[in-house]
Amino acid sequence: MAKNMPVSTATVRLKWKTDLEKSVVILNFERRGWLRIADRDRTEKDGNNANENSEWNFYWASVGTVKQIFNPEFGYRLNDMQIINHYPNHFELTRKDLMVKNIKRYFKDLMREQSPGSLPADFVPVTYLLPADYTLFVEEFRRNPNAMWIMKPTSRSQGKGIFIINKLAQIKKWSTQSRWAQMPLKEAYVISRYVENPLLIGGKKFDLRIYVLVTNYRPLKAYQYVHGFARFCNAKYNTDMGDMDNPFIHLTNVAIQKHNDDYNSKHGGKWHVQNLRLYIEQTYGLEASNRLFAGMDQLIVHSLKAVQNVMINDRHCFECYGYDILIDGDLKPWLVEVNASPSLSTTTEADRIMKLSLLRDIYNIVAAGIPPAVPDTCKSLLGYAATAASSNAPAAASAFNSSYGPTLYPTSSGHPSMYPLTHLSGPLPLQWRATPTAA
Repeated sequence: MAKNMPVSTATVRLKWKTDLEKSVVILNFERRGWLRIADRDRTEKDGNNANENSEWNFYWASVGTVKQIFNPEFGYRLNDMQIINHYPNHFELTRKDLMVKNIKRYFKDLMREQSPGSLPADFVPVTYLLPADYTLFVEEFRRNPNAMWIMKPTSRSQGKGIFIINKLAQIKKWSTQSRWAQMPLKEAYVISRYVENPLLIGGKKFDLRIYVLVTNYRPLKAYQYVHGFARFCNAKYNTDMGDMDNPFIHLTNVAIQKHNDDYNSKHGGKWHVQNLRLYIEQTYGLEASNRLFAGMDQLIVHSLKAVQNVMINDRHCFECYGYDILIDGDLKPWLVEVNASPSLSTTTEADRIMKLSLLRDIYNIVAAGIPPAVPDTCKSLLGYAATAASSNAPAAASAFNSSYGPTLYPTSSGHPSMYPLTHLSGPLPLQWRATPTAA
């Protein structure tokens, strides 16, 4: 009798959840036809947090929420119907002190394994953790008494708590002999050699915000979003003693620059990375430009490899990092920091379009092949993504263009908006070319 029972064709709509009321997040979910979990739907009578959380299928969460979800005491195990936007220990790359520690260890390991001539160039300025490395820093400072150094809290963002020093007396309270030596780790600082010769355009300092999506650490699989941008200071750069405390000269963060009287709300002090590339090609030549951008690709790949073995590679997780990269006057890229939650606020119309495209393509990769509704017997969304990635469907993350190599999710302009950093197959168009590397 069981053989004659009809096969169930019932479907259930997938549900999404977010902590961030950002239009670029919400609109992209809505366009996929998924259902948002309303507050009334999330409330369980017994108040059980695990029951509340277990209803969602796709969660764009804050780092604080992810910390709670993966907390061994209060968290719970994700099931195969769930995907979330942070790795459990993403901070291994996104906390300034841990990033430096992991990259230093990575370079030490490479030195043991490779000949000096084959090592990648340093891409992190000389950095110490205070108060732990205060004595080491003092020795370095005395070797270069005229250098400038920049102090940053290990766990803050948007330029908060940053200041520049050029005298030991300015950081006496971080001495290991002071009461500050016993401060909690979350209040610790990193101090880095200040790059005093940044590349200037129009006399102003800038840095780059580059978006990198990681879908797997072992093997490493990462994509770079081509629509990055340069963020400019509003005031012209100088290293005068009297201007050391002027954030409008030294700090490129939009959260700071938007308070300057000269801030331009039409373009937001931003310049598309492609415009920057054209400027460098015209000013320094095509070869110098290609070398710089290949160096930035290598910087990103090596930083990811530095945490590859310490990252908890949960298959339910992915990460969109915001890389901040500074270019010096010799066209050498320096890694400033990596953000776990790059801002999704939009300050201009171009910014909104760019970030809508960013979120669209992230969803297209991490949720490839997942429909608005699935059979009520479905036990795994991860299987949909795996099937899409292994198929030849245009929306799959492994889609290839015969002339360009891997071309992922073309934008309205027809250019690929993301390219693989670690899984290249064939050349990409010149303007989006990356150097192939082993994962």
